[in-house]
Amino acid sequence: MNTRRWMTALGAFLLAASTPTGVSAHDHDGGGSPEQRRQLNALVRVVREVTDKYRDVRVAEEDGYALMFGCVTGGDTGAMGLHYVNGPLVMDGALDARQPEIVIYEPTPGGGRRLIGADYVVLAEAWDATHSAPPQLMGQLFHLFEAPNRFGLPSFYTLHVWAWKENPTGTFVNWHANVSCDAFAGQ
Repeated sequence: MNTRRWMTALGAFLLAASTPTGVSAHDHDGGGSPEQRRQLNALVRVVREVTDKYRDVRVAEEDGYALMFGCVTGGDTGAMGLHYVNGPLVMDGALDARQPEIVIYEPTPGGGRRLIGADYVVLAEAWDATHSAPPQLMGQLFHLFEAPNRFGLPSFYTLHVWAWKENPTGTFVNWHANVSCDAFAGQ
């Protein structure tokens, strides 16, 4: 392929990649191709099924999840909320839709916690040692957080799934436009 044709193809790809697909958290059943909708619905369904018991944060804690990082905010992009992390799942180097490494809560007035989603995480070094492509889960490509990062972690791949609180900017984006840490008073 000549240079001009390659640059045109790259430009078309970048334009397509920056264009919204129409699939959003606001309507888990709408937008995108039928395959995108099927995969979106399947992953959201799995997350809801496996995290439903964690609506009570005490159950998550009994299952080995612990609050880390306080309440994660993102300036004017929204927040991620409270990350309850299961360390052994993070360190195992594996991904399983039925075992999220992190369950995510939004703080509520009076010290409560409202379940809003899950986060799948794998350390980049462990993943890259045995795979030639970034991780995907049920058709959703993970985001790479490079080191150094605000969490003090080595580079890692992450996929947030906002299964319990609709996000106007998308079901699988890192930041939730409608999550707030205002009610969080500390650990």
